[in-house]
Amino acid sequence: MQRIYAWLRAHPLLVDSVCTVPVFGLGLLQVVSDTVVPVPRWWWLLIVTLLSLGMALHRVRPMTATALVVIGGLMQLIWDGSLTAANYAMIVALYTAAKSGPRWLSRVGLVTIVAGPAVLLARFPESDDASFRDNVLGFGFLVVLLAIAWVLGDSMRTRRAFYAELEERATRLEFERDQQAQIAAAAERARIARELHDVVAHNVSVMVVQADGAAYAIDASPDKAREALGTIAATGREALAEMRRLLGVLRSQSETGAYVPQPGVDQLGELVDQVRTTGLNVELRVEGVPVELPQSVALTAYRIVQEALTNTRKHAGPDATATVGVGYGEDGLEMEISDDGRGAAAPGDGMGHGLVGMRERVAMLGGRLRTGPSVGGGWSVTAVLPYAGRPVAVSAPAPTRTTLQGAQ
Repeated sequence: MQRIYAWLRAHPLLVDSVCTVPVFGLGLLQVVSDTVVPVPRWWWLLIVTLLSLGMALHRVRPMTATALVVIGGLMQLIWDGSLTAANYAMIVALYTAAKSGPRWLSRVGLVTIVAGPAVLLARFPESDDASFRDNVLGFGFLVVLLAIAWVLGDSMRTRRAFYAELEERATRLEFERDQQAQIAAAAERARIARELHDVVAHNVSVMVVQADGAAYAIDASPDKAREALGTIAATGREALAEMRRLLGVLRSQSETGAYVPQPGVDQLGELVDQVRTTGLNVELRVEGVPVELPQSVALTAYRIVQEALTNTRKHAGPDATATVGVGYGEDGLEMEISDDGRGAAAPGDGMGHGLVGMRERVAMLGGRLRTGPSVGGGWSVTAVLPYAGRPVAVSAPAPTRTTLQGAQ
C-alpha cells in the first residue's frame, strides 16, 4: 500500500485527469441530451471543457486552474446560469486555493463563498423551472457547500504548517543536541588534557632532573645516586596513581573501583617537598584561617601551584628560588607563586599548554588569574579562587611588580 500511495503522490496530473473524466463525461452528456438549450451547444461545451481542465490541473498548476474555473464561471453568468456536473470543479478549485494557494488567493476564495452564489442569484433570480424562493434555497445550499470546501482546505493548510513546524523544531533540536554533545565532549577532552598535562609535565620533569643528577653522581657519590633513583621510582608510582585516577573518569558508571583522592591545598606541602628534591629552593607560606574548600577549588589551587613550579624548574634557571604564598581571604583563596629567575628572558617551548590550562581552570570557577614577568626579574603567577564559585575582585599587584594580564 505504501508503494501505491507513493506512486499516486508522484503522479498528481495523471490521477487528477482520471478523476476529471467522469465529471467531463457527465457534463458533456448533459449538454448533448438537453433538448432545450437557451445557448449554443458549442458555448456550453466550451464551459464544460474549461471547468474540466481546471479540475485536472488544480494540483500541478493551481493558478492556471483557478483562472480556467473563473473564466468558465463568468461565461455561465454571461449567457445562462444553469449548473452542470462540471461545476464540481469550482468546489475543487476553492479547496485547492485554501489548502496550497497563496494567502491572498485563499482570502479571495473565502469571499467568493458568498459573493459567487449571490451574483448568480442576482443575475438569474427566477427561471422557467424554479421560482425565486427555490433559487434562494439553492443559494444557501451552494454557500454551505463552498464553505465546507474552503474550511477543509484551510484545515489542511494549517495541519501541513503545523507538521512542517514540528519537523523544523525536531531538526533544530537534533542539531542543538548534537552541538551540546560536541561542546560537552570538547569540554571533557579539555579537562582530561589539562589533568594529563599537569600530572605528566610535573612528574616527568621531576624524574628527568633526578635522572640527570643520578647520572652525574653515580661514580662520585653512589648513595646520592641511589637516593635519586629512589625519588624517580616514588615519583613514577605517584604519576601512575594519578593516571589511574584520571582514567577512572573514562570508565562506565556501572564499573566501580578505588582511586586515589584528588590532591588539594593540604597536599601543597608534599608537592613543595617533592620539588625541593630536584634542587629548586621553594618556600611555602600559608596565611589566614584555613577553611574547608570545595573539591574543585582545592584541585585547581593545587594544579596552579604545580604548573607554576614546573615552569619555574623549566625556565627560571639553575640558581632560581621560588615562593608559594597561599592566603585564605574573606571571599576566596588568594595565591601568588613567584621566582627570581630569568623572567621574560627565559626561552619558551612554544606550546603554552600549561598557562592555557590554568586560565581555563580559573575561568570555570569564576576566579581571576594574572601571569607575567616581574620588574626586578623573575616570573609571578597570581590567582584568586572564590570559595563558592562566585566572581571576586582581584586586588592590585604590589607596586614593585608588573604583570601581564592572563585570562579571566
